[in-house]
Amino acid sequence: MGRMVWSHVGLNCTDQKTTEEFYTRYFGFARARVVDLGEAQIVFLRKGDAYLELFAAGAEPTRQALGVPTAVAGGDGPQTPGRMRHLAFQTDSVDAFLAELGDAAEVTLGPLDFDDFICGWRTVWVRDPDGVIVEVSQGFEDDRNIPASGE
Repeated sequence: MGRMVWSHVGLNCTDQKTTEEFYTRYFGFARARVVDLGEAQIVFLRKGDAYLELFAAGAEPTRQALGVPTAVAGGDGPQTPGRMRHLAFQTDSVDAFLAELGDAAEVTLGPLDFDDFICGWRTVWVRDPDGVIVEVSQGFEDDRNIPASGE
């Protein structure tokens, strides 16, 4: 198999502009490309090697028409197989990030300290404008003595 590199995560957005503003303002993404589809567009945001692809998407009319409620993710995200649990980012300070978010912060879990695992590891989970859970951590680092898979 040839070289494999990370590409992007595609997000369905109730309001692309609001979602774009959230990720550019609080996570440092910037527009990398806009694909014009006539009546709609796809917006690519980039930060380093990470891309978010924003699609305009409405609610699920079939579920709503049937009166089936759409579950709202909480905590650290949905635990349903086949659904993304959360996006995750690293920062120098979870508390500074929350202060910058201010009233825009819809915290779903934490902040929690994981000093029992890694000294200084601290994490909070927030909800983006479309209900996607976003984890923001400080202090996480790889285990340098991890056994190989299957050991």
